[in-house]
Amino acid sequence: MKAEEWEPYYSEILDFFGFSREDDEHAAHVLAELLPHDDIAVLRETISGQDCIVCGNAPSLADEIRKTDFSGKVIIAADAAARVLFHAGHRPAVILSDIDGMDDDFLVMNDLGTILVLHAHGDNIPLVRSWVPKVRGPIVGTTQATPLAHVYNFGGFSDGDRCVFCAYELGAANVSLIGFDLDDRSVDPVKRGKLMIARKLLKLCGHDV
Repeated sequence: MKAEEWEPYYSEILDFFGFSREDDEHAAHVLAELLPHDDIAVLRETISGQDCIVCGNAPSLADEIRKTDFSGKVIIAADAAARVLFHAGHRPAVILSDIDGMDDDFLVMNDLGTILVLHAHGDNIPLVRSWVPKVRGPIVGTTQATPLAHVYNFGGFSDGDRCVFCAYELGAANVSLIGFDLDDRSVDPVKRGKLMIARKLLKLCGHDV
C-alpha cells in the first residue's frame, strides 16, 4: 500500500488511540539517523515472487508450527513470534518488529542473515536508540507516518498486519498466515483495539482472519 493510500487509515488510528502524528514523525527521524545501512534491496529480493508464511505471536503459534510445512516458503515473523520459530528450529527470513519484543535472539538471527525490519513510532524511541545501533546484519527501517528517504511505510499498524502489508508491497506471490488470534479476550483493552484494527486491515489484503 502506498503512503497516500495508507493515510486515511493512519488518521483513523491516530484518532482512535489518541496517538501523536508529530511523535511518530520524530521517531522516524531518530530511526533514520541511527540506521547503519538500508537493505531494502535485499528485503525485496527475499520476498518478491515468493510464497510467504507470515507468523503472528498468538498462543497457538507453537502448535501451528508443528503442523506447518515451511518447505520452499519465506518465513516472515511478527516480533516475538521470531523467537518461538527460532527455538522450534525455523529461523525466519524476515522479522518485522516495533522492538518491544526484541532481545539478543534477534541479533543472533540477524547475524545469521535474518532481515530485521524495525519500526519506529512515538512510544518506542528509547528502544530505537537502544537496539538499532546493535544491529550488524541486514536491516530496514519503517514508520506508520510520512516515509523518509530510507524509512519506509508499507502500510499496516501492528506487527502482524504490517508483515502482511510488507509482503504484498514487495511482490510476494502468495501470503499465508499462522499464529493469528484476533479474538483473544485475554488481552488488555488497548491490545483488543489493536486486534480489531488488525482484522480490518487484513481484510484489505484479502485475509479474513
